[in-house]
Amino acid sequence: MIIQRYIYRELLQKLIWILSLLILVFASNKFVGFLADAAEGHLPADMVFLMLGYKMLATLPKILPVSILIAMLLAFSRMASDRELVILSASGISTVFQIKVVTRFALVFCLLVSVITLYFAPWAERHIHELKERAKQESDISGIKAGQFKEFSQGDRVVYVQNPSPEKGSMEEVFLQVRQEGKLGVLTSDSAHFKIDPKSGNKYVVFNEGRRYVGEPGLLDYQITEYDNYAIQIEGASTNTSGGKISSLPTFEIMVSDNKAHLAEFQWRISLILSCLLLSILAILLMQSHANERRYVPFIIGISIYLIYSNLLGIAQTLLKRDVIPGFIGLWWVHIILIGILLLLFYMPQIRQMINNDDDHQLIPADGSQD
Repeated sequence: MIIQRYIYRELLQKLIWILSLLILVFASNKFVGFLADAAEGHLPADMVFLMLGYKMLATLPKILPVSILIAMLLAFSRMASDRELVILSASGISTVFQIKVVTRFALVFCLLVSVITLYFAPWAERHIHELKERAKQESDISGIKAGQFKEFSQGDRVVYVQNPSPEKGSMEEVFLQVRQEGKLGVLTSDSAHFKIDPKSGNKYVVFNEGRRYVGEPGLLDYQITEYDNYAIQIEGASTNTSGGKISSLPTFEIMVSDNKAHLAEFQWRISLILSCLLLSILAILLMQSHANERRYVPFIIGISIYLIYSNLLGIAQTLLKRDVIPGFIGLWWVHIILIGILLLLFYMPQIRQMINNDDDHQLIPADGSQD
């Protein structure tokens, strides 16, 4: 049908434009942050674009629902301002037909969101964690500059490197000063490298073929030890728990789990899919209910409803994680509230007509005479 294809084309154009704009804004913000981390030595430069790609993929499920809402509002507000909605209504194209067209479009979009939310986003979160673990090892070396001192453990460990080699993951002509229990230890070596213990998470510097000097400052009583390999801890285990983030777990794993936090994450992922469909219907009903008002009115109402809806989903997820509400209630009550708003908007014309009819009857005198 020509009208149906016309609506699809209009919605698709607006959706691509809005989605591209939101992705560009978010990517620019994250890119600046990653560049700052790379400049400070917290993230190797060759990981910046890879980290950005995974981060964008992991964030897409949060961007997609608001994208389709804004796209729908833009498309139908343009049609309303050009009186196309009035012409469609006069031509016998009912609101129900328009809702069906929007629903079909939204269902295809929800299929895309489902694949991203249930599979690709958790996969991207896992790769982000792996990159962060790699960055911990590589950024230490890339953050060290030749001929400059770098402190660890709040100044108790000081490293000096004459020739850092980030490409090889090693350092040459290394000096380390260690202050512990009132004694000062100095280690020198021709080469060294950073190492993180996978079990404890502690960070070490491993020296190869060097000397160790231990003594008290100002005294000649000190010890000299030659070694082939010597490892010394410079930082304790990181408090970062990103490896245990529930958002990185596969969907099937959290779906069959009895853990409340896993259940909350699973319902959250399903909610992102449902919200795309519900927000699409919300947009068309807002335009039908406020077609005669100013163009920005549906935008204000639609974005306000979205913000409240999104915040309620976050609150419900937190309550479910803390076992404050049972699992069968979970996040579903928030969707029920939005469905109630959709039904109210759908029957709003009938409600207005009933109110107007009641007002007309009240204007007629009790004896039935009219002036």
